[in-house]
Amino acid sequence: MPADKQTFRKQIIEAIASQHRPTVTVLSSLLAIQDAIGYIPDEAIEEVAVQQDTTVNAVFGVASFYPNFRFTPPNNHSIEVCWGPTCHLEGSSKILQAVLDYLDLKEEGDTQDGEFSFRFNTCLGACSQAPVISLNHELFGKISPDESIKLIKQMKSSEPKHT
Repeated sequence: MPADKQTFRKQIIEAIASQHRPTVTVLSSLLAIQDAIGYIPDEAIEEVAVQQDTTVNAVFGVASFYPNFRFTPPNNHSIEVCWGPTCHLEGSSKILQAVLDYLDLKEEGDTQDGEFSFRFNTCLGACSQAPVISLNHELFGKISPDESIKLIKQMKSSEPKHT
């Protein structure tokens, strides 16, 4: 989060205003904010409520309904493993386990070292490339557990996605 709260709120307002849809909704605003900032801070909930002329509770109700919204800043790098039907049939469970073991996690979440935010994803939209993993929102398909870990190790030494 920027040190200056006014700058942070301006960033939130700009994310909401950046939408080029004929109808701006609570959901579309939250998506724009998460795309811009990486998560949904309290200030965003408040600003969306003001912009949509609704209550903070109504906005939070929408945000908390969808499991892909984050309410805390993400770690430096994001990892998502698809576990949809096609990926599952093509071996994503082995990739999931390899990634969890490598990150020393029991389930999706953030590593304690601040490097990785790990999520399961029900569909990354690349079924023909199954199994698929997303590293900092870049898709890698027809991948093995060993190849997944190799890419994650390379990613660890690269620049952080969020600063």
